[in-house]
Amino acid sequence: MASNEIISTTTWQRRLEGKVALITGGASGIGECTAKLFVHHGAKVVIADIQDDLGHALCANVLGSTNSLYVHCDVTEESQVQEAVAAAVETFGKLDIMMNNAGIADPSKPRIIDNDKHDFDRVLSINVTGVFLGIKHAAQAMIPAKTGSILSTASVASYTGGSASHAYTCSKHAVVGLTKNAAVELGQFGIRVNCLSPFALVTPLATKFVGLDGPEFEKIMGSKANLKGVTLKAEDVANAALFLASDESRYVSGHNLFIDGGFSIVNPNIDIFQYPQN
Repeated sequence: MASNEIISTTTWQRRLEGKVALITGGASGIGECTAKLFVHHGAKVVIADIQDDLGHALCANVLGSTNSLYVHCDVTEESQVQEAVAAAVETFGKLDIMMNNAGIADPSKPRIIDNDKHDFDRVLSINVTGVFLGIKHAAQAMIPAKTGSILSTASVASYTGGSASHAYTCSKHAVVGLTKNAAVELGQFGIRVNCLSPFALVTPLATKFVGLDGPEFEKIMGSKANLKGVTLKAEDVANAALFLASDESRYVSGHNLFIDGGFSIVNPNIDIFQYPQN
């Protein structure tokens, strides 16, 4: 490696220095945590969400008005996604990072015969169409610059069956498909496209879906997890997003990064590695 390619300590400390990011669903949960981390590493961040009070408070009281901007954005409305991207470019001069994080889950109804088409359509409109629109309009801003990183939040449900509802599972599989297709198309412009697939963790979306508070949710998920002794937090997903957003992952594209402690590779019905319990 040439000396001028060695990453300096300063660069490592501020891994997104000078970059501009837009995060949909950035007012709470994984999006909020990622926004805080991105700003800590030198990025300017645009929060796009429908939770106006939370979004404005986050920008004003936590991220800082010079480092962030809040815009109201329903990701199912193309004009609003387009306007959010335009706001990032107009305010901060460019768009380097797009994180399609906005998402919902439908009511928990295990039997497909009890599922409503309205709920199914709504999940796909936000979790899939919203991601499509985010990629589309981020690409329009990034293509002239011939660089950029587009991220989307998927889930372990993008790979495994039986871990979420039919609608949610379909939507996250679709996010992976969109990621791969967009990565192939946009690679010619130096734009990388990846997605993140976390195991279950405490977020407003997750706890509402299962109807449990944070500690009880973590206790149950911990019993199902493969990797013991550590509990998945939003910060872990944010750190993975930081890697994929930064130049450290400059040759990573079309990848679905699992943050699941090995959960998705385990068949719980075949267990040959049990140690005696003390």
